[in-house]
This record gives sequence, structure tokens and C-alpha cells, in this order.
Amino acid sequence: MRDALFDVAGKLALITGSSRGLGAELARGLAERGARVILHGRDPHKLAAAAERLAGETGAEVAHVAFDVTDASAVKQAIAEVIAAHGLPDILVNNAGLQKRAPFAEFEPADWDAVVATNLSSAFYVAHALAGPMCERGSGKIVNLGSVQSKLARETIAPYAAAKGGVAMLTQGMAADLARHNIQVNCISPGYFQTDMNTALWQDADFDAWIRKRTPAARWGRLDELIGTLVYLCSNASDFVSGQNIFVDGGMTSVV
Repeated sequence: MRDALFDVAGKLALITGSSRGLGAELARGLAERGARVILHGRDPHKLAAAAERLAGETGAEVAHVAFDVTDASAVKQAIAEVIAAHGLPDILVNNAGLQKRAPFAEFEPADWDAVVATNLSSAFYVAHALAGPMCERGSGKIVNLGSVQSKLARETIAPYAAAKGGVAMLTQGMAADLARHNIQVNCISPGYFQTDMNTALWQDADFDAWIRKRTPAARWGRLDELIGTLVYLCSNASDFVSGQNIFVDGGMTSVV
């Protein structure tokens, strides 16, 4: 028997950066629970393959849309086309992300721009394009993806930490404006998960040992362990929760 409190069946969800990796797993988590899913990426061919695979494996209704999340005008046009073709999404998951690593003194300004544009500005652009229609409808769920780096810094990733810190504060600012329109905006901040983005880290024996020692749970996270928090924030169970940053990190941000 389905629990209506946590039910996302039939809801339309747009997940950015979802052709692979973490975004694909988040999309799968919603699709497996009956949501209608719109995958997003920049490569139409990879997207089409990912959508076909997800639909075949879950039986869900899966669409896909390709656009550059760092281009405000492209985002505006693409969101208008999504609404015209599929209807107004009930759920937006801002997952698109980019990581570049270098010591601060050697970090290229162009790489700073790319990291901030992909991780922070994109969340603003996509949410902004949907906020007006969601306000008119009087409902919506927006989930931004932060990171433990929203709270903790580490060498070689200062721009990423700055962007993810910005995502956490953008979440609070959006909540302050949108909660009165019955739009809940929250942030999920994962700890260290074995994703495509950080393959070099989890394959590094020394870093792997450091993560296991630094994390109270003494292990890396499994991607499916983000699904429960996502479903909660996309369902009626979180209707009076907004502006929160929930760390799913095995306790990493709780200890020194």
C-alpha cells in the first residue's frame, strides 16, 4: 500500500545533469517511485540512450532535454519548450555540476568561471525560469545539490567550495521568497560518494584511507543512500520544510 505522505507518483520531475552519475541515480530513484522524469544533459545522443535505458528498466515515463545550464537565454528557451511539451514540472532537482582541481595560486580564472557557472549560476538560471510559473500555480519542490564543501574546505578545490557554499545560501534566499507561494526549496549536500566526478579520488589508496578515517561511518556513501532524502524533499512529507541544507555524509560534517 502506497504511503501518500511520501508519494511522488505521477509528479513531473526535471533533473539537471542526469544522463549519468549522481544525477542519473537521482532520476532513477524518482522514476522507480512512479514519477514522470525529464533527463537533462548537453549531449542529445547520450541523453536519448539514458532515457531509453531508464524507461526500459523502470517502466516510467521518461523524456529528455538538452541545453547548456550556464547560458541564461538557452535555459529560458529550453524551460519554455519543456513546459509546452510536457507541462510544468512539479519537481526541479538542480544537480548539474563540474569539478576542477588546482592549488589556489595556480587556479586559472577561466576555470573559476566554469566551476561557478556550472555549480551555482545554473541553479539560479533553471530555478528562475521555473519560479514564475510555479508561483502562478501555487506549488513546487526545488532541490538544489550542495556538498560537504558547502561547509568544509579542502585543498585544491577553493572555487568548488565557494560555489557549493553559494548553493546553500541561494537555497535559503529562494526559500525566503518562494515559501509563501507553497514552493519548498531545500538543499541536499552529499558527502563522499563513488561517482564519475571523483573517480581519481576513490581510486587513490591514500585518499580512500583518509575518507574512511575522516567519516564516522568509516566508508564512502552509496548513491542509493541519497534517494530517501530526495523523495522526502519532493513529497508532501516536506510541505513545511524550506531553506534547509541536509547533509548526507556519514557524519563527516558533525566531527572535527
